[in-house]
Amino acid sequence: MGGLGFGELLLIVLVLLFFFGAKRIPEIAKGIGGGIRSFKGEMKGEPPPPQAYLPPDDPGAPRG
Repeated sequence: MGGLGFGELLLIVLVLLFFFGAKRIPEIAKGIGGGIRSFKGEMKGEPPPPQAYLPPDDPGAPRG
């Protein structure tokens, strides 16, 4: 009792496809996975991984 069967999982997948579309589901899963990875890293006390892309500094922006 309390477990999800095949029918329930299929219904959940169909509802997700209906609301978000097939193209958005991988993006959402990637975001959730990154959040979980970040949370686990914080729990272990590890520093976050370096970011792949940092936007260039705005030369006209005030510093300080």
